[in-house]
Amino acid sequence: MSETGQQHPLGIYLKIWILLFVISGFSYAVDFFQLQGMLRWSLILLFMFLKAGFIIAIFMHLSWERLSMHYLLFLPPIAIVILIALMSIEGDYTNFTRLLFFDPPS
Repeated sequence: MSETGQQHPLGIYLKIWILLFVISGFSYAVDFFQLQGMLRWSLILLFMFLKAGFIIAIFMHLSWERLSMHYLLFLPPIAIVILIALMSIEGDYTNFTRLLFFDPPS
């Protein structure tokens, strides 16, 4: 009895594994060079999302899944991020109007 299935080349796993080590090195370099402020956090988040994307795509075999699986996994987090951004904008507006109208004059 032979099992038929999709075989993935082992070379891709080794290349992604090495790439993850390189990206981790860049992430540690951010701390080594003592970057501060928005640049630091932007780079850390960028490297984090890159590593997570490669892990999901290759090691969790999402690259070989159907488009419906991509939608199932990525649309809810995207919707949550959009809603959080809208709530943040509304919160800033509410804070601005409270300071404008209810802040006692000095």
